[in-house]
Amino acid sequence: MKRSIIAFAITLLTLHAGAQLTNPILPGFHPDPSICRVGNDYYMVNSSFQYFPGVPIFHSRDLKNWEQVGNVLTRESQLKLTDATSWQGIYAPTLRYLPPREGSQEPGRYYMITTNVGQAEHPESANFLVWATSPEGPWSEPVWLKQGGIDPSLLFDDNGRCYMVSNPNNTITLCQIDPATGKQLTPSRPIWQGTGGRYPEGPHIYKKDGYYYLLISEGGTELAHSLTMARSRSIYGPYEACPKNPILTHCRVGAQDSPIQGTGHGDLVQDTLGRWWMVFLAYRNYNGAYHQLGRETFIAPVEWSKDGWPVVNGGMPIEAQQRTPVHRRYDFDAPLGPEWVYIQNPDSAMYLVHNGQMRLHGSRFSLVENKRPTFVGLRQESATFVMDTKITAHDLADGDEAGLCVYQMHNGNVQCFLANYRDILRLRVRLNLKGLKPLLVDKNVPNTDDLWLRVESDSKNYSFYYSTDGEKYLWLESIDCSLLSTETVGGFTGAMLGIYCFQGNNKYQAGRPFADFDYVEYTEQ
Repeated sequence: MKRSIIAFAITLLTLHAGAQLTNPILPGFHPDPSICRVGNDYYMVNSSFQYFPGVPIFHSRDLKNWEQVGNVLTRESQLKLTDATSWQGIYAPTLRYLPPREGSQEPGRYYMITTNVGQAEHPESANFLVWATSPEGPWSEPVWLKQGGIDPSLLFDDNGRCYMVSNPNNTITLCQIDPATGKQLTPSRPIWQGTGGRYPEGPHIYKKDGYYYLLISEGGTELAHSLTMARSRSIYGPYEACPKNPILTHCRVGAQDSPIQGTGHGDLVQDTLGRWWMVFLAYRNYNGAYHQLGRETFIAPVEWSKDGWPVVNGGMPIEAQQRTPVHRRYDFDAPLGPEWVYIQNPDSAMYLVHNGQMRLHGSRFSLVENKRPTFVGLRQESATFVMDTKITAHDLADGDEAGLCVYQMHNGNVQCFLANYRDILRLRVRLNLKGLKPLLVDKNVPNTDDLWLRVESDSKNYSFYYSTDGEKYLWLESIDCSLLSTETVGGFTGAMLGIYCFQGNNKYQAGRPFADFDYVEYTEQ
């Protein structure tokens, strides 16, 4: 009991500093947040699109400091990503908790429900849910659902029923399901079409003060993105729209000069003090109207007006606060942490962590193709950073490559790599942009077994360097960051910083080439 009181007091003191929360709370490619509170603990998930493992899950005690405790979808049986692009894969998830029934000896359950877009295994609907008794997992095999649309969400009502909402035919639609089997128990019923904005999606239902509140996104996940709300005394409607919709958007005069744009797709949570908060996505522009980091997770306080409607951030635009720069070094002396991801389902034979190194075996598919290349990477979380690695390439034949990459999507990335050209080792920088593949740098490799490669960004340019001793770095090339922005290359994701290996000859030989990476170091400026 004493320990619980102390924990609550710490949470109380921390949350009193809520106005000082640093935005974004999850920087870099962390879109479509969904949050739930269990006791003094907060858990949050994000969409992951074509990356594996899928649906990162985070934990916090204060809504400010978040730690990734795992990924929800960690097995290919849960997540098939064959040929998935950055327009496809895992869309917006919802995370909810169902406490155990009174007197039950069984633990409560966490449920994550989402959509796997582009996979035809279940053509009737791509929506499914998984469950676990601990947020760290393991999570169950998928339970597939009948109702279509995207961005499904769950409400466990106090009457013991489980409701699902999604948006087939651009209409927010409701049904009752059995979460254990996925069986649909009632017909799908349309309940709201929003306020007229395009792409009404991302629905969540909350029960508060005798009302069912329906929160949705409208306008598409670009400049016109917004959050709107409606409510009803009955979960089936009719729903009354909030007279001050949209309750959050930066597509208005007061925020037109803000670097933060595209605010929308949110979820509500009530803290241990009874206060309300909203997590939502937005992106930060650099170099004008370009963003390369992807859609990030922000947070804002919510108050309820006298007539029972939410007011987000006092009706004022959202502002970003500068966070303490982070420094991370990965020496590959242990299995990769949950923050590392692969493009689509990885071939595990191509990756080996041993002797303090990450060994990558060359895939027959390049980063330009969309066929699970040998690549492992981290999210770029700051516009200004330096990333270093030390590489030793082995058995490179003509056309083979190994190096580092800034990857936005398969037709929008830039690579700095070692290559074999007519049995001569070369150091190259290549831009891949919408089918154009200019070779920006092509020079002889110094006479050394080891080479250090570096990419850094000042928010305007990605610059590439090399070193023969890990101390003195020589500049190779710089490219404008806007070339890898969402506005230029498209997609729903953000920039990834990774290492890769590719076998370029036409006669694939398993086991070669390969490259050993001693470490990866990421430092924000």
